[in-house]
Amino acid sequence: MPARPIDLGWMRIFFEVGRSGNFTVAAERLGLSQPAVSYQIRRIEAQLQVALLERRHRGVALTPEGRRLFEAVRRAVEDVDGVVQGFRRSPRRPALRLSTDYAFSALWLMPRMHAYRALYPDVDIQLVATHREERARPAESEVAVVFGTRDELGRVGTLILPERVVPVCAPGFLKQNGPLDSPDAIARAILLHLDTQGPSPWYDWQAYLRDLGTSHDLPDGRGVLCFNTYALVVQAAIAGEGLALGWLGLVDPLLEAGLLIKTGPVLQAPERGYWILPPEEATAETDQLCAWLVSGFASGVAVSAGSRASAG
Repeated sequence: MPARPIDLGWMRIFFEVGRSGNFTVAAERLGLSQPAVSYQIRRIEAQLQVALLERRHRGVALTPEGRRLFEAVRRAVEDVDGVVQGFRRSPRRPALRLSTDYAFSALWLMPRMHAYRALYPDVDIQLVATHREERARPAESEVAVVFGTRDELGRVGTLILPERVVPVCAPGFLKQNGPLDSPDAIARAILLHLDTQGPSPWYDWQAYLRDLGTSHDLPDGRGVLCFNTYALVVQAAIAGEGLALGWLGLVDPLLEAGLLIKTGPVLQAPERGYWILPPEEATAETDQLCAWLVSGFASGVAVSAGSRASAG
């Protein structure tokens, strides 16, 4: 019996529906009910506020927007499946667990995993993305990349990505709604929000605009677009739905590719950002993984535990 595919949430569901063109077939492959699959697709469309599928008599077809999202999801799903298949083929090889949040895993880690696997082909690595904000030291053979402040993590971690944000949007959105380079113009734009439980631990639009001396003025007849993961915020920005806060270091490849462009001032909070947390008892494999993560930020943003240096 073939091994059950790893759970990737909405991405796995959308991938199966997109490639099969049929809710029922996708449900059978996933071991879910057809209504459950249909509900998840409606939920994704509601979050993005864009139609991803065209309903037809004997199935569904991807809309142009759905095709763009499907191609991005397909690459991510196939890459994860390839990694997982490697785990299952060689269960006795050295194994590591790398845990982080959805934003870091989707935007920074996944596009670079092929490079890690090329350097260390004999080490299996399990990627775990979660919404939970873990602060405890990782277990044996585990490395964590978490968001936090120097007060919280400076004694045990290494700061690799200090917080630096800038408004970003699709070129077409800027052409239609620009210029968006002044605080007041940014405040009047359609803003894409990341939903958080309680006060935001990072820059959100309220904090960003407050630091620029203004606040969000919601235009008449335009609702707020809010998403529960940063990856969806970025996808909505690429789709031209509005203006997002781009985390420099995560969205750089999208800026270089021209899918997103900067539209305002860069703000930074050098005492908070993404930190590497190694296990209390390091191994050669965890040391290699930590060193590889630090080397990924070769521009000099990595700051060792206890250091007072910060990114410019």
